Amino acid sequence: MKTEPIASSRITKRPSSARGAADHGWLKTQHSFSFADYYDPAHMNFRSLRVINEDHVAAGMGFGTHPHRDMEIFSYVLGGSMAHKDSMGNGRTLLPGQIQLMSAGTGVTHSEFNPDAKQDLHLLQIWILPAKAGLTPSYTEWHPKPESDRDPKVLVISPDGRDDSATIHQDAEIYRLRLTPGQPIPHQLRPGRGLWLQVMRGSLTFDGTALLAGDGASAEISGDYAIHALEPAEALLFDLK
Repeated sequence: MKTEPIASSRITKRPSSARGAADHGWLKTQHSFSFADYYDPAHMNFRSLRVINEDHVAAGMGFGTHPHRDMEIFSYVLGGSMAHKDSMGNGRTLLPGQIQLMSAGTGVTHSEFNPDAKQDLHLLQIWILPAKAGLTPSYTEWHPKPESDRDPKVLVISPDGRDDSATIHQDAEIYRLRLTPGQPIPHQLRPGRGLWLQVMRGSLTFDGTALLAGDGASAEISGDYAIHALEPAEALLFDLK
């Protein structure tokens, strides 16, 4: 007899179906936190994590040049390709599994565009509040290495750039998870910190709480947590001050 996972009292689940949503024709998007015309005072942020938008951008379309300031902004490409340009002189095309992180600081302008004439772009756009305002704008990237591309847990963003991670101006560590069934991944949450898990593909359990693609979940009780894949799964794990 198959045993169903038992939901944990330490976990607060944010189901995909409860997210805000908008359809602009060229852009279909879902918001884990209040954003643009979607406002929910119960879901403004989680600690320094301010925005998680799951976007589907039509072929040949994109976000025109627009300004930002005092925000750490990164994109994780799930499918297709994304052409990034900014006022710091950066011009990159990112592919699935790659991350670009821009510290807007005192102010930058940038655009994100789907250069493919046929395929949609699927990505997560994520904003994290910086530790302090008025920083010098900067840009950094993370690309998976062939030897670690299948590792179940890889540090992709950190405040000190260790292990070749992209550098963020906040006490935040972000891990990419790629899991196969029967492969538990532990994570220890230190006192005073919080975890957010965002599932991108597949299904898994987080401390016994079942999550599907698009679901998020948070935890703020220190201790040991375990993540198990129910099927091949990919997720981002945020460990935040």
